[in-house]
Amino acid sequence: MRGASLLSDLVGRVADAGRGLMSAPPARDIADLCEAVLSGKGEATGLAQARAIFERYDAMTADRRRAFFGTLRDRFGVDAARVEAAWAGRKEGDLRNLHTASEPRSQELIRRLNRAPGGTRRLVAMRRDLLDFLAGDATLKPLDDDFRHLFSSWFNRGFLELRSIDWSTPAAILEKIIRYEAVHEISGWDDLRRRVGAPDRRLYAFFHPALADDPLIFVEVALTTGIPGDIGAILAESREMLEPGQAETAVFYSISNCQAGLRGISFGNFLIKQVVEELRREFSGLDTFVTLSPVPDLRRWARENADALPPRLSKTASSDTPEASALAELTAYYMLVARADRGGATDPVARFHLGNGARLERIHPAADRSPRGMAGSWGVMVNYLYDLATIERNHEAYSTADQVIAAPAVRRLLKSH
Repeated sequence: MRGASLLSDLVGRVADAGRGLMSAPPARDIADLCEAVLSGKGEATGLAQARAIFERYDAMTADRRRAFFGTLRDRFGVDAARVEAAWAGRKEGDLRNLHTASEPRSQELIRRLNRAPGGTRRLVAMRRDLLDFLAGDATLKPLDDDFRHLFSSWFNRGFLELRSIDWSTPAAILEKIIRYEAVHEISGWDDLRRRVGAPDRRLYAFFHPALADDPLIFVEVALTTGIPGDIGAILAESREMLEPGQAETAVFYSISNCQAGLRGISFGNFLIKQVVEELRREFSGLDTFVTLSPVPDLRRWARENADALPPRLSKTASSDTPEASALAELTAYYMLVARADRGGATDPVARFHLGNGARLERIHPAADRSPRGMAGSWGVMVNYLYDLATIERNHEAYSTADQVIAAPAVRRLLKSH
């Protein structure tokens, strides 16, 4: 991304020049500096002021950052007088001016901050802090809506670059893969090499020009001869390698979002579909595309809802070591019957894959015996099948009718329910 680097250097030089052109020292109060950014017209001074805002923000304590976000929400919201004027002067059938007037000033502030050197990266970090504060202060949601609205445009699929990560990838990126892995911990360089350097393994990541060599999301893929039901076999140090040409199945066994500040900005659906196309071009023998996915909240949900479950399932939910058949039945109930308060599947991983058009294919009660797997779901993992012929139909059924598409074998686990 040499072009992006050259542009960043240019913006930095302009911002440096702008610092010298500023007619007065930067305002002491960061909110006043934000007002200056919004009211200014000079490009160089605007960049210098935006950079000064980030520098002030970086030096703040957590409490001061929280107060700053409150100020942005209160002081840089919708300009009511401007909206009233646009409404009074509207012409029949033309509400464009009203739409423009109703935009919160904070959105334009974020746009102008984005022009500063490294602005996008710093805004993503800023939203990460905002999300932390939002967990304890719901009144900050309107400000987060502004970030989310703009990020959805700036990080849309048209700006993303898919890269295949292998053992020849620069070490700086490989180090980030180790750090960002969120599903199955990478224990070190030898473990990473088994995942990206073996002939029957692949890793793909999305990148954005503004974040240079910092991945947004990545997926790890195992090439196999069948649908697996044990993550230990995929991650084993001493496993037998498969010649890629013999592979019939591509298994997406780990998907990790890398940027906490981009939570809620969807990349995964594009990632999986594009990786499927990449793999099909490289390996003509692949005809099955599945995940081996965790069920991270199963155990917590079962304990919290044990009293409301049918007696047989309630007993399973209360057990520390449930039998495999009982655990499979409980998982099927959780997946097919339980619903989130907002609708859709209760399980967050299920919501992601079902929303992308996958089918719940199999349930494996003893697939992840790691401490994390046992704590989250007694070791249960599931396969979601991505059938290219039915993805769009499955997506519509889930999105419009809240219907979980599942294989007959999974539905039979419900027994009398």
